[in-house]
Amino acid sequence: MKWQKKDLLGLRDLKKEEIKILLETAASFKEVTTRQIKKVPALRGKTIVNLFYEPSTRTRVSFEVAAKRLSADVINIAAEYSSVRKNETLNDTGRNIEALKADLIVVRHNAAGAAAMLSRHLNIGVVNAGDGWHEHPTQALLDIFTLAEKKGKIEGLTVTIVGDIAHSRVARSNIWGLTKLGAKVIVCAPSMLIPNKIEKMGVSVTSNIDKALSKSDAVNVLRMQFERDQISAFPKRLNYFKNYGINQERIEKTNKDIVIMHPGPINRGIEISSEVADGLNSVILDQVTNGIAVRMAVLYLISGAREK
Repeated sequence: MKWQKKDLLGLRDLKKEEIKILLETAASFKEVTTRQIKKVPALRGKTIVNLFYEPSTRTRVSFEVAAKRLSADVINIAAEYSSVRKNETLNDTGRNIEALKADLIVVRHNAAGAAAMLSRHLNIGVVNAGDGWHEHPTQALLDIFTLAEKKGKIEGLTVTIVGDIAHSRVARSNIWGLTKLGAKVIVCAPSMLIPNKIEKMGVSVTSNIDKALSKSDAVNVLRMQFERDQISAFPKRLNYFKNYGINQERIEKTNKDIVIMHPGPINRGIEISSEVADGLNSVILDQVTNGIAVRMAVLYLISGAREK
């Protein structure tokens, strides 16, 4: 099977084989990051535009580094400094970028479905770098890539996702990707942070983090998005850490070699202790490194699909 999609909008609509193609291509690009000269000419002459309507450090920089390592030209557009401030619509912005003969747009937006809407109006490729509470496909891909690298497989593993599930596009993309590849997923959070009917996504639900960890090969610790708490519905920070925070005592109690993951940025002492975040079980910095290889794969495959 070959990659044929013009865009990457989410993992929900991908087949298992398509996810595997992305991961296998990322593995081939991982070798590039170990070279003295970390660059290949795969996208020479191409122009990639990073169009970000939300603040970002890791994702935007990772996409920029990935594009440059493929020898593409990169343009970064932050919405606060663009014609968006003059009420230009997303579609008009996208059409103007397309008219400038860019080859691909990487878009992050606070509205769910924004990337999909943009893709319907453009002939050039669109990559979703996070849309509202919907999906963040490349983050999930790098999470899965890192876990497979550490454990040697995905099928048969049990992964707990703990934290602010309700507001997490990372959780949704991870659930779609992991379950399609044969992993079992447990989501763990206070009841107010669990979306209704999430079991329909094929996951187990618990509010007991110790019980979840005892069954798990890995835990993906989500950032608590306190900035979204407008009605004081979230648990208090110290209470949250006491009941759900990942600390060394909890990890040792399991007597298991649990892989510790976090998409960042980390709230130390709220969702995870520094001892765990910086400990031997942590692959948090590996996730950042692997994000470059994964995003190189995405840009390469989508650019190639458009040319067919």
